[in-house]
Amino acid sequence: MTFRFEHHDPATYRRLSRLTGLAMAGQLIVFGLLFSQLLVAAFGGSLWINALGVLLGLAATSLVFAVLRQRPWMAGIRYVWRLKHHLARVSAYLPALRRGMGEGDEAALAVLAFYHQGMAQLSELEGRTLDDDAELLAEREVVRHARRERGLSERVEGFELEDLSAFRKG
Repeated sequence: MTFRFEHHDPATYRRLSRLTGLAMAGQLIVFGLLFSQLLVAAFGGSLWINALGVLLGLAATSLVFAVLRQRPWMAGIRYVWRLKHHLARVSAYLPALRRGMGEGDEAALAVLAFYHQGMAQLSELEGRTLDDDAELLAEREVVRHARRERGLSERVEGFELEDLSAFRKG
């Protein structure tokens, strides 16, 4: 599976992400109340009937969201979900990747470059800074320097999931 970096406007992403979150929360409340009221009217009131109504509301909200997430205007949110997913996968391999980098493994350098580039992009999109993690920033500079020494570009275009197969989770 190949993941390629894309450009998305951070302000647009944050606005759409906030609106989507609020809309889904509102939809969950409305559906939960609606289903709870319908079930209470049909079967009488109890905690379990209300809980079932909330669960049905959650299922309905999830269905609506599954349909809407394929819309073109959700591209930025889909991209960030995929980016977070791949960064989480890579983070499980960080100890092995760091060992590989120490041994001069170019595949480890490529994956670590993806990781640091992805973390920077994610921080930019979400409006956070990486300045508070000195260890992460130091490692990013080490990766950049090591890639430069080997004549490789400091930036990577994306990530191949198969590149992790040579490393053990650790």
